[in-house]
Amino acid sequence: MSQQLRRLTAEQKLQFETEGYLVVKGLFSEQNLAEIDETFEAISQKTVPGHFEPDMNADGTDPLKRYPRVMHPHRFNETAKRYMLHQPVMEVLADLYEEEALAAQSMFYYKPPGSRGQALHQDNFYLQVEPGNCIAAWTAIDAADEENGGLLVVPKTNQLAISCPDTADSKESFTTHYVKPPKDEKAIPALMERGDVLFFNGNLIHGSYRNKSKDRFRRAFICHYANASATHISNHYRPLYRQNGVPVDLEINPNGGPCGDEFELVYPH
Repeated sequence: MSQQLRRLTAEQKLQFETEGYLVVKGLFSEQNLAEIDETFEAISQKTVPGHFEPDMNADGTDPLKRYPRVMHPHRFNETAKRYMLHQPVMEVLADLYEEEALAAQSMFYYKPPGSRGQALHQDNFYLQVEPGNCIAAWTAIDAADEENGGLLVVPKTNQLAISCPDTADSKESFTTHYVKPPKDEKAIPALMERGDVLFFNGNLIHGSYRNKSKDRFRRAFICHYANASATHISNHYRPLYRQNGVPVDLEINPNGGPCGDEFELVYPH
């Protein structure tokens, strides 16, 4: 990769390799963020079958019924696709992979006040990128902290194998899987300002707590990527895309992973 495209210092790359995650600032302009705001505010007012299915008459006891996450918005919205392929993000990913990155998934979380969090988990359990690994680019559309349910990461767990998960506490997590951190490792908050991007390795254990704030959403635009040298990925994430928008089809990964072939991967994660 040419030197002028390199965005990371040696220290930043070392942190990603050793800790499993890295926050990068300045990849999105305020104009970019305003366009994302407008796009997903418009999406929140309608139903998109298979991608966003809110209960417009929800009574508020579960805020996620009115504001569920948007799955794969790049498949029906060109603005979402453009920001999934956002050049500054793709350049950082190419630097982390040391090769071209392929975009596999986009999501948008609204996470209104009172929403449950997401139990600790590992992303490549679901994406099953082989050989190599997935990397997430988690962009804070609102400032994310402990009060409004910002992301939690367990440092250095990127060096662990993928685990077969336990069952999560449904009162606190809207997803069903839970991966217990190692005995001596604890989840810590990744404090982020609007526009910050958290990159993390597909084996890193991460999740979030409930949004305990009274009036603050914790919106996030989240995309997952694979290294261009990967040959296999779970079927749910095909096709992938190069930065120029050209689709790429990897082989379907039939591997049952750490839980064996009979274990059903619950999608979407």
